[in-house]
Amino acid sequence: MEIIIYTAEGCPWCKKTKEFLKQHNIKYKEIDVGKNKKAAEEMVKKSGHMGVPVIDINGKIIIGFNEEKLKERLKL
Repeated sequence: MEIIIYTAEGCPWCKKTKEFLKQHNIKYKEIDVGKNKKAAEEMVKKSGHMGVPVIDINGKIIIGFNEEKLKERLKL
């Protein structure tokens, strides 16, 4: 399972998402879109949104911290 989280520095919902995944021992790749313009463009292309976090789980997108959707997609 590949999980990518598009984040930005100082984003409280990004922090909450990462904490949630760590609590469940789920590995993820974090990309800070504030420091990586190309990644920011990729995130917008995938999600249609400019806000963070955007979570990509095997190509399926979740916008924002949504615990229920995360549990459903991660089968928790």
